[in-house]
Amino acid sequence: MTLQSPTVFDEEACRRSREDFPSLSRTCNGHPVAFLDGPGGTQVPRPVIEAIVDCYHHRNVNTHGSFQPSAELDRRMLQARGAVADLLGAPSYEQISIGQNMTTLAFSLSRAIGRTIRPGEEVLITQLDHEANRGPWQSLQERGAVVREVPLLPTGELDYAQMRRLISEKTRLLALGCSSNAIGTVNNLALARELTRNVGALLILDAVHYVPHFPVDVQQLDPDFLLCSAYKFYGPHIGILYSRPGALDKLPTDRLIVQDDIAPYRIETGTLNHPAIEGVGAAVDYLARFGRGATRADQVHDAIAAISVYEHKLGEFLWSALEELRGVRLWGVKFSERLRAPTVSFTIDDVDPAVIAKSLDEVGICVWDGNFYAPRPVEILNIPGRALLRVGISMYNTREEVERLIACVAALARGKRGIVR
Repeated sequence: MTLQSPTVFDEEACRRSREDFPSLSRTCNGHPVAFLDGPGGTQVPRPVIEAIVDCYHHRNVNTHGSFQPSAELDRRMLQARGAVADLLGAPSYEQISIGQNMTTLAFSLSRAIGRTIRPGEEVLITQLDHEANRGPWQSLQERGAVVREVPLLPTGELDYAQMRRLISEKTRLLALGCSSNAIGTVNNLALARELTRNVGALLILDAVHYVPHFPVDVQQLDPDFLLCSAYKFYGPHIGILYSRPGALDKLPTDRLIVQDDIAPYRIETGTLNHPAIEGVGAAVDYLARFGRGATRADQVHDAIAAISVYEHKLGEFLWSALEELRGVRLWGVKFSERLRAPTVSFTIDDVDPAVIAKSLDEVGICVWDGNFYAPRPVEILNIPGRALLRVGISMYNTREEVERLIACVAALARGKRGIVR
């Protein structure tokens, strides 16, 4: 599928962006390190690091104090929430809650929703999702909920015919990943919204692997809740929860009596990581630099659309090259067939993915092996050894890095366990 953007992010723009990432200067055994591990977490640009350091230098205090540094911190926190609202297309910072990570927020959300669940009501999850968007909802069985799974097809796509059959008047919520962190599949979000709306069920989207690679407009997607992680879009380790206006206010969340009883605060517990939150705002501002528009929201959406085109082309190049190698098996849908994330997962016949990853590490190429906290799709697809080798393309990755990877994989596929240095 062809992606388009009014702004162009090309190889030259990529090279300019690389100057902003201090970690990209690292070497390993004389080789430049290629961070092709973006799905596990991206590198952080200098403006984000500087924002975090600046907070520690000047505002290492708590919020809501009567003194100037605290008041300044309050303003910065609202600005950071506003930046995330722009990133997600949300109408206001009031829809942006902050947590330790996406998983913690998902469990908090599931406990709150669980208090409204009646025995026999149904919860729908999928066989494709990361466990962070399965485990919290499976725990609702303790409240008497019936948990059902949307099946995963051998193609790496969900069975939407079955999704239609499974959703009923008993369904209270559908928890769906926007795209798979394991095999890159992008799911039919419009259909999910249509089906849940028809029966009055909640739609909860895991956008951790989607937000870094595609422009998001929550007002168009219209989920009740959407979760993502800043460390996947060039920020620090912070979890983010978007709530549709009014949705959070109706839930009995875990909350101390001293906590604000309104969105976005009513699901937040304890003191937050203020320097990291300032870093999240800086990450959004950094991305916005690469786009055009009258507002930051316009700029960051334009930038991500342009970066998405670049990442997609590079991912498609990688897929096509690996497809030609004997003994290499690719998992998931082809880039040419439909929209997918720039994440390429593969196996080599009779070679443990951990061995592949370790061999690539010796020449400075960072990739992940395993199931990536998504054991269910790996099981359903019957992947040998229940493990994959995963390559993720980010804005700072170059064609040269991908060509290095391809050459090394080709050597491994030919049976060479030691890669020529």
